[in-house]
Amino acid sequence: MGGLFGVVTREDCIQDLFFGTDYHSHLGTKRGGLAVKGSDGLKSAIRNIENAQFKSKLEDDLPKLHGNMGIGVISDYEDQPLIIGSHFGTYAIVTVGRINNLDELAAKASRKGVHFSEMSRGGINPTELVATLINEGPTFAEGIQNAQENIDGSCTILLLTDDGLYVARDRLGRTPIVLGEKPGSHAATLETCAFPNMGYVITRYLGPGEIVRVTEDGVEQKKAPEARMQICAFLWVYYGYPATSYEGINVEAARNRCGATLARNDDVEIDIVAGIPDSGTGHAIGYANEAGIPFRRPFVKYTPTWARSFMPQDQGMRDLIAKMKLIPIQELVQGQRLLFAEDSIVRGTQLKDTIQRLYDCGAKEVHMRPACPPLVYACKFLNFSRSRSELDLAGRKAIHQIEGTADKFPDEYTDPDSEEHAAMVERIRERLRLTSLKYQRLPDLVEAIGLPKKRLCTYCWDGAE
Repeated sequence: MGGLFGVVTREDCIQDLFFGTDYHSHLGTKRGGLAVKGSDGLKSAIRNIENAQFKSKLEDDLPKLHGNMGIGVISDYEDQPLIIGSHFGTYAIVTVGRINNLDELAAKASRKGVHFSEMSRGGINPTELVATLINEGPTFAEGIQNAQENIDGSCTILLLTDDGLYVARDRLGRTPIVLGEKPGSHAATLETCAFPNMGYVITRYLGPGEIVRVTEDGVEQKKAPEARMQICAFLWVYYGYPATSYEGINVEAARNRCGATLARNDDVEIDIVAGIPDSGTGHAIGYANEAGIPFRRPFVKYTPTWARSFMPQDQGMRDLIAKMKLIPIQELVQGQRLLFAEDSIVRGTQLKDTIQRLYDCGAKEVHMRPACPPLVYACKFLNFSRSRSELDLAGRKAIHQIEGTADKFPDEYTDPDSEEHAAMVERIRERLRLTSLKYQRLPDLVEAIGLPKKRLCTYCWDGAE
């Protein structure tokens, strides 16, 4: 998915920029970058962070970067930030989102004589395309609006300009942007967990499609927010860091409520409750507290070097990461009836191996309670997975096995009270060798988050747009 951070200060901004960006490292593992504007113009640094942490890759660049305004990004795909020359002057840009009509927009721009740099892996850099759309406008604000109106998907943007820092949330608010301040400094972040340790206080959450300009003197609204919002509900389920809040709702608190709801709707007899670390832990704590059953950690995660295992596109590498970073504790597994709370079951390939390892350690029973419904639609609004096919999803794969075709997909499979849904869940349970499998119901998940369903994107579970 990716994350971004921007800051404007009266003094040098590089320390806040560096650490603020680093607090987004859980959102991407491909590229990390910073751009700073000072008296000697724009300077930037982009590094490959696939095999090393952001901090270790960028810290050697810090002595060369000085200025009072900066933007940073953790990207799961393209090189960023980009330095763009335009009729506005020179500016830097970072983006988070997904452009489904990238080829169509690029072809249209090419017919106008625009040329694009080819990425090292081939194709067009989506952030460069966004900059091209912005450059069509008479002002930065109108150019940003032009880009967002033409993009099929989502796009949240930071621009570092001579005129200040432009901050623009995706037009449907699928990703968040939050403003904060402390004496002498203003900042914009996707993850609010970046603020507390640097002394920033949240001032407000930008609305969908809202555009503001941030300078040393404060924040100026350049475009009012839209009424409709579709923020990704998966942020609370999985993506978000526990200390972060979106729309004023804390991630860890929402996960605790998810787990409590799972417990209230359950009657299974078990000995201990656990979470698949890390994001499953908050759900498991909520379950254990509600059910009055001990919470234990029969798996611990080795965190210093292993990335989030959904990131690599290669399935073999995903499986290796998932195996190597989770270490079982046999004394807590042997002879136990275990219930694991998990944020979700996406493909299920790694989870199958994890469950087998529990049986190998002597588990008597292994029950699974995902905090969200089965994923049956591949996300087309954010790059939360690099799966090449919708059939990679455990839910869709089960439906394919039942129906015998990938073309037929009755809506009944998303109805938790239907026979089709029960058959799908049973196929997944059998494949994973679970003693029992029971998913969270969508209305319960929505209630646990605390926003009306119409304000949330739930497309991956029910196909609603």
